[in-house]
Amino acid sequence: MAKLMWSGRFKKQLDSTVNDFNSSLPFDSRMFAEDINGSVAHCHMLFKQGIISESDAELIENGLAGILSDIENGKLTFESDAEDIHMYIEEELTKRIGDAGKRLHTGRSRNDQVALDQRLYSINRIKGIRTMILNLHHTLVGRAKENLTTYMPGYTHLQRAQPITVAHHLSAYISMLERDVGRIDDAVRRACISPLGSGSMAGTTYPLDRESVAMELGLNGVTRNSMDGVADRDFAIELVGALSILMMHLSRFSEDIILWASQEFGFVELDDAYSTGSSIMPQKKNPDIAELTRGKTGRVFGDLIALLVIMKGLPMTYNKDMQEVQEALFDALDTLQSVLPPFTGMVQTMKFKEQRLLDAAKGGFSNATDLADYLVRKGLPFRDAHEVSGKLVSYCIERSIALDDVDITVLRGFSDLFEKDVYDAIAIRTCVENRNITGAPSPSAVEKELKQMEKFR
Repeated sequence: MAKLMWSGRFKKQLDSTVNDFNSSLPFDSRMFAEDINGSVAHCHMLFKQGIISESDAELIENGLAGILSDIENGKLTFESDAEDIHMYIEEELTKRIGDAGKRLHTGRSRNDQVALDQRLYSINRIKGIRTMILNLHHTLVGRAKENLTTYMPGYTHLQRAQPITVAHHLSAYISMLERDVGRIDDAVRRACISPLGSGSMAGTTYPLDRESVAMELGLNGVTRNSMDGVADRDFAIELVGALSILMMHLSRFSEDIILWASQEFGFVELDDAYSTGSSIMPQKKNPDIAELTRGKTGRVFGDLIALLVIMKGLPMTYNKDMQEVQEALFDALDTLQSVLPPFTGMVQTMKFKEQRLLDAAKGGFSNATDLADYLVRKGLPFRDAHEVSGKLVSYCIERSIALDDVDITVLRGFSDLFEKDVYDAIAIRTCVENRNITGAPSPSAVEKELKQMEKFR
């Protein structure tokens, strides 16, 4: 086992099982680029502040650049008994450039170093995930524009409620995604703060220019309390919280798609490229992407709960428990990155069965409210109109017919306010088109909202 950089106070070598248990290198090695970039910025600042010499600064910067290149090209692997990525890079740097490498850690601790790396890594990864969310958002906008007049039943309690359009239904998820992006942007804004310079927890006696390091790394400022700088993992919790809400939205959408793709609903046909079959039943076409998305939602929720539980009982400031934050954070980011591309492809390629959707809207008395509204416009109080409409629904159920099929003479037996114009008033198209206030399902109202949604970035 290599000599540990903190071993000066110790008289015994670390037990190999303890080293394996203690090491985070197998999972935090993914932060190598962030660790090196943070070290380069720290090196620049140390030289500018007169803490290290120009020659040492040049050796350190060139050495770090070589390590980064070798890792990216696969020439340097993480087969090491180093405790973490920070120690690994520092050890490798010292091997390459000698004593100058030992000066890099001046004025910092692994406590503020890992907090910085996690922030930088999260910010870098979330950029790609944000782009994927926008791809799904724009895909949904396109599908909604294609289906402005594709009528379908809306549901409450999973019972047919009122007629809407596919465009209106999809727009609900578009709105959710816009809020998700807003939450992620808020989380990133709060993550864009540098803890470097907090040291182990009490800052340092060296004249560091913390702000210059933050600026070089593209961050918006520095933490204002050195204890909070190393103890804070709110940025990880908040980010995974935002991702959990996003996954909840995707899970709800998945549930809709799973129902719609069933033979009982028959509202959509999933593309063969985004479905799977059965090993025993040749006829099966399974919505596995939607089901896996629904299942992986629980996984991301678990990551959030893990983060909260890890942090809930820790005294100030840094505790080794916080090493566990990384795996939960990484898992949530990895899961979203795996879910979004196939989910978007599934949505892009699924076909809506327009006639089946229209028949479902007609067959579930989704126009019963419009029948009551018709009577209200004729002067009947709404509660009375509601009762008449309910009695007519009961009449139709007993005879297995739709409201549209009831003869005018029968209608007048329930209320003498009915006229022949009632049939146009309760036509599915009319029911939808008359709902044209902001946020309602009429094609004109939805089209107006989609024009705004198209601009969302």
